[in-house]
Amino acid sequence: MKALKILPFSLVFLLFGFSCSKKGTPTGSTPPPPPKDTLVNYGNIDTWLTTGDKSALFSERKNDVQFNNIKNQFPVIEIDSTKTFQSIDGFGFCLTDGSAYLINQMDATDKANLINELFSTDGNSIGISYLRVSIGASDLSQSVYTYDDMPDGQTDVPLANFSIAEDQKDLIPVLKQILQINPNIKILGSPWSPPSWMKTNNSSKGGSLQTQYYDAYANYFVKYIQAMKAEGITIDAITPQNEPLNPDNNPSLYMPANEEANFIKNSLGPAFKNAGLATKIIIYDHNCDVPQYPITILQDAAANAFVDGSAFHLYAGDISALSQVHTAYPDKNIYFTEQYTASTGTFSGDLSWHIQNLIIGAPQNWSRNVIEWNLASDPNLGPHTNGGCTTCLGAVTISGSTVTRNQSYYIIAHASKFVRPGSFRIQSGTAANLPNVAFLTPDGKKVLIVFNSLGQTQSFNIKFDNNTALASLNAGAVATYIW
Repeated sequence: MKALKILPFSLVFLLFGFSCSKKGTPTGSTPPPPPKDTLVNYGNIDTWLTTGDKSALFSERKNDVQFNNIKNQFPVIEIDSTKTFQSIDGFGFCLTDGSAYLINQMDATDKANLINELFSTDGNSIGISYLRVSIGASDLSQSVYTYDDMPDGQTDVPLANFSIAEDQKDLIPVLKQILQINPNIKILGSPWSPPSWMKTNNSSKGGSLQTQYYDAYANYFVKYIQAMKAEGITIDAITPQNEPLNPDNNPSLYMPANEEANFIKNSLGPAFKNAGLATKIIIYDHNCDVPQYPITILQDAAANAFVDGSAFHLYAGDISALSQVHTAYPDKNIYFTEQYTASTGTFSGDLSWHIQNLIIGAPQNWSRNVIEWNLASDPNLGPHTNGGCTTCLGAVTISGSTVTRNQSYYIIAHASKFVRPGSFRIQSGTAANLPNVAFLTPDGKKVLIVFNSLGQTQSFNIKFDNNTALASLNAGAVATYIW
């Protein structure tokens, strides 16, 4: 192992390569400045490992891989921190009403321990840094509700009856505990449905938003953001509608691209501007099979002016759709906001698919975040609405105060603990059957996530700044390498 020594600042800058090539940097991103008095040590790499057979579950291995420059014939993954791409906002889950309820029912000590494990970066905690919450009920709420429900035949255009009382039962108390651990966590809000009186079918399921209520619904968002702020909770961004092309969930709303564009440019964007809100408007929030949806909205100059970026799920289509939208509008951000693990799936199968497509694939296709679906479920895969998802497996299963960690817990952990907000994706080389993604963190660490998609153990080299280290991964295993 090489001895630690403090190098001159100019040499540190050269080694870490914080200058950004124009080719690798999207519009609007700026690499972090070089850290001062950095200690350079290429002697070892720490590894965190998860295997498909569960023999290792987010297992830490200190000094596991050595930079020793031994020559061999194995594939090389070369890391170049001088080529930076998008900055990273975080990794996490949807804190559904059901999740909040289950967490909030735990005894005080067990609840505090679980929240610390999920949101701290200390020890074996996994450091969740991004949350999505529902604006009103999602299908994983115990019942359907909005913040302004009215008896049949009645409306409330002034929103005089608006109230977030339902959120004050479980969601807000849990969020406040989370904020004590991570006060800078980013929170995205998404509605599953407007109040039924605003809809064409006067129902929580399906239907469309009536144009006569566009302004009232825009004010509904404003009131929500302001009410949460009054609770000490900042909503960083919203999407106008969860899965706007899926009217079959309960609750749900059908909102095609032209309607979302009209709502944003005529009502939502102006309402946010008039209220002085900095909350981002992120469009689409649905599957990768219809990239034309966000492109259609962004082609509308008046709507485009209010839009921060586009959000995706991957229940259909290919993750490369994110790059398609980024290429068309490189000045707009890309987000990945939902993917579930099903109770009918397997640990090894979900680990493989989600690591390759989401943890690696989404950032490689310009996403600033990755959000898996439900944070917590009970042993019966509840709570959920009548007509809601009956196979959605939480990252953790909570039974009383007993916690079982499931596959999405480990999937997100491999990025969330190490790739902290403010990190940048950096260049990492391709190697057959070794999909990977690399990041440069705000404190100058390099993080490389590699999956072995071959049906046998693979050895390979990690190369950085002309130093090489030999690593090995079993079939179906994922490792996070940090140095």
